[in-house]
Amino acid sequence: MPGLVDNCDAGFVMSMPHMTAPADGATQASAHRVRVAVETPQHAGMADVLDYLAEAELPPGTLLRVPLGRRELPGVVWPGEPSAEEAANALPAGQLRPVREALLALAPLPPAWCQLVEFTARYYQRAIGEVALAVLPPELRKLDNTGLAKRLKRLHKQMGLPDPDAKPKKRRKADLQPEPEAVPEVPASPPVRPALTTEQAEVLARLSPQFEAEAPACHLLFGVTGSGKTEVYLRAAEQALAAGRQALVLVPEINLTPQLEARFAERFPGRRLVSLHSGLTPAQRLQNWLSAHEGHAELVLGTRLAIFCPLPRLGLIVVDEEHDPSYKQQDGARYSARDLAVYRGKLERAPVLLGSATPSLETWQHARSGRYQLLTMAQRVGQGALPAVRVVDMAKQPTPGQGQEAPALCPPVLAAVRDRIERGEQSLLFLNRRGFAPVLNCGACGWKSGCPHCSAWRVFHKLDRTLRCHHCGFAERVPKACPDCGNLDIQPVGRGTERLEEQIATLLQDVERPGGGSVRVARIDADTTRHKGSLEEQLAAVHAGEVDVLVGTQMITKGHDFRRVTLVAAVNPDSALFAADFRAAERLFASLLQAGGRAGRDAEAAARSEMWVQTWNPQHALFAALKAHDFTAFAASQLAEREMAGLPPYSHLALLRTEAREGPVAEAFLQQARDAAQAWLKTHGGADVMLYAPVPPPVAKVAGLERRQMLIESPSRGALQRLLANWLPELHVLRSSLKGIARWAVDVDPLSI
Repeated sequence: MPGLVDNCDAGFVMSMPHMTAPADGATQASAHRVRVAVETPQHAGMADVLDYLAEAELPPGTLLRVPLGRRELPGVVWPGEPSAEEAANALPAGQLRPVREALLALAPLPPAWCQLVEFTARYYQRAIGEVALAVLPPELRKLDNTGLAKRLKRLHKQMGLPDPDAKPKKRRKADLQPEPEAVPEVPASPPVRPALTTEQAEVLARLSPQFEAEAPACHLLFGVTGSGKTEVYLRAAEQALAAGRQALVLVPEINLTPQLEARFAERFPGRRLVSLHSGLTPAQRLQNWLSAHEGHAELVLGTRLAIFCPLPRLGLIVVDEEHDPSYKQQDGARYSARDLAVYRGKLERAPVLLGSATPSLETWQHARSGRYQLLTMAQRVGQGALPAVRVVDMAKQPTPGQGQEAPALCPPVLAAVRDRIERGEQSLLFLNRRGFAPVLNCGACGWKSGCPHCSAWRVFHKLDRTLRCHHCGFAERVPKACPDCGNLDIQPVGRGTERLEEQIATLLQDVERPGGGSVRVARIDADTTRHKGSLEEQLAAVHAGEVDVLVGTQMITKGHDFRRVTLVAAVNPDSALFAADFRAAERLFASLLQAGGRAGRDAEAAARSEMWVQTWNPQHALFAALKAHDFTAFAASQLAEREMAGLPPYSHLALLRTEAREGPVAEAFLQQARDAAQAWLKTHGGADVMLYAPVPPPVAKVAGLERRQMLIESPSRGALQRLLANWLPELHVLRSSLKGIARWAVDVDPLSI
């Protein structure tokens, strides 16, 4: 969805009555009316910016504690004047409730932050108060002024900053004596900066003028894996810091944060660097947020929520692996951090750098059209070659005997792995499915390990002998016999990373490492990295050469610099090739190209590095493009198909999702919502907006709730937004009139349909 910034002034805020709570008996004569953004209940039909009375005039962005009903909630003084409708519905000052407390210990949130939040709420069809409060640290929302002042004092002490509230000490007689001559400090050696490649130097030369430009552009850094994109990020951040500005660097997942943080800390010793992600404790997250908000932190690294971190001197935004779907929030306000980064860069006049070896097709189209500046790095650092891609036709491989399971690796791939072990090199096996097996099956009666709460199978995890649903989390012990017929012989069907790890260890048990000893197989996935520090420990073992074969999911296929890996094998990519989502091929190509990019990152071993792909569909055009490492050709073919089908980036989508205890109830809600939308379009003219019939998603039931969805499509972003803004108030009314609806939500620019 890059390009949404073109509509930032279109005025899509939905109109709702301006309601406030009754007064608490405060003195009205000297009070000031303030507009406050609070998180109001959706079903109440209240505006999310309410009027309160304050004893003094408060600047916009000030944090408050305000009453709402019987509760006391956090709020933010919101900028701007009320609309004509709000002014007409406003209550007189005598009926307004007073602000309980203003958190004056903290500097007000900057105007640019308020604009970013308001745009997010407007575009993604959420309430301003909901977005504004949700993106603040949870710990901050609980504090009063006294507690906040203590946190700030503690922060200043940890950073060695003077306490602004401290009284000056009286000078004693001893203090008047001349101080001994200071011993000059030995300057620390400057950090080592690798020499730039020709392509890196050219990219930075094009970026440099952007730090002085009145309206900096958004750039797509399209660089093959191993081309040195991180070094470009470091040099760009260096330029921002030299200009006295702050740099914000976004990564798609928490597991990429520590290693990138280490790179930045090594390059910028003495600079204040903080991280923001959900892996931090509430206290750590608040401290890092305060450090950034007050301007003390010069470098901020984080996942998608960090896009809302207030930075008073923002000078650069980097979005690493910009194509990654993790940048899209999947609950609440379903925003895209990548797209908001583009908007924020334009808003705060900071250059934006989107980096990827496999850009999203929306971003790629914007770069082709000239909306974004395209920066290309087509060569690996050290002139290393990309791994040779070999596609194996599984239909031509030996078939197992009756009752036997096919081996995890076909003979050519297994031979390649053995060869790497004998040379003291590492192999990486990529299978994007965790657990031991996707399902348990009874051959006698056909029973399968389904989830009683979801329309999905429970995955067999052998390590703890459980059947676990990856949708609702329901787990129980593996039955000793088939629950339906009592058959003792229930078998796992399919293969996950846990089973692949076990089978690989068996297949390689006769292989001896060069220094002696058995082959060392390790697995990295969500199950093996649950505990704090476990991921860092396992990655350190891989980097140290203590692992010969690494098995893992997509966690290990992006952002990691494995210098000893010379072989990557994709074990079963076909499961993602024919998914119902129109983005399936794009995602698979990105995953495979990123996985292959882990091999041959050491220039000396690049010539003998390989990627093997086991597939039953070798004739698919995706694999031809993969063999040539040709993203450009793949993107051109996909964009041609999208244009013919009228799919993004050539159209704009929204999904109305609903959940209910019974499927017919969910369908009735969507059908009535569709009728209401079509009636509005007929009255106001909206022939270019298409509303499809309600359908169930691929997993139609989760945690006991039936799910249904309805797609809305339009070639015009403005037409789609106008419909949504006028339609949502009717949906609130419709929701209250139907019994049995658990929840509903609108997803603008959905990543999957």
